[in-house]
Amino acid sequence: MAKQLNGSELAGFIKERQAKAVRGLRQAFGVQPKLAIIVTVDNPVIETYMRLKKRYGADILIEVDIHRIKQDEVLEKIAQLNDDNSVHGIIVQLPLQDVSETDSVINSVKPSKDVDALGVDAKLDPATPTAILWLLAGYGIDFNNKKVVLVGRGKLVGQPLERILRQSSVNVVSCDSSDNVAKEVSTADIIITATGTPGVLASKDIPLNAVVVDAGVAVEEGQTKGDLSGDVYDRDDLKITPQKGGVGPLTVCALFENVITAAKHSAGIKLEANT
Repeated sequence: MAKQLNGSELAGFIKERQAKAVRGLRQAFGVQPKLAIIVTVDNPVIETYMRLKKRYGADILIEVDIHRIKQDEVLEKIAQLNDDNSVHGIIVQLPLQDVSETDSVINSVKPSKDVDALGVDAKLDPATPTAILWLLAGYGIDFNNKKVVLVGRGKLVGQPLERILRQSSVNVVSCDSSDNVAKEVSTADIIITATGTPGVLASKDIPLNAVVVDAGVAVEEGQTKGDLSGDVYDRDDLKITPQKGGVGPLTVCALFENVITAAKHSAGIKLEANT
């Protein structure tokens, strides 16, 4: 059986550390971290994400407020939350019904509260790329003298992760379905895929002894699926994320890490103002 890169195991340690950090903020500085999530569409997958975030927040004593509104009310709601000093993080749950407004909406979130790090002036690190880096570090996988292939150039994963890796001088190649994915993947040491296209990578595409991280999410016939086809999991030479419990649990951790960081910055500003 392949060696599994199990994000759920690492998430438990991170969650425990975060709970201690939140208790410290509450007790030492009187700061109660709060996350506001804006939802504009009725979607069962989004509802699942909301429940996960609400439950995680409750476990580490971070308040999570969910605002279910119409899209034409979003900018006004964001303006209110931007000015609310009790709110440290703001998420606009994507996709919006009118996707043409996505950029203007996410860029209206105050950069210091942009815990998804989607805005052009975001101050925090994006959650899923952070989760992927945590996962690889947690299993002792480094990038030295390795070829890293990113499959997918999306705003949430591919683009920011490529930027982070290039800043660290990692040998990284980014491609999507319009490129020669099979050729690039065939010579990769580390493959990170996040296209949202189920089964886009099959066992025949992946070289021996590769590290494979599947961060793709799609819904097909009511089931959540990743980018890897089922035959990849029959391999015993790979280090690979499981079909459930890979990047996802750590993405939630990374998101709340940003909320905690934003709350710490808020506490720092208050302390400086008082001195």
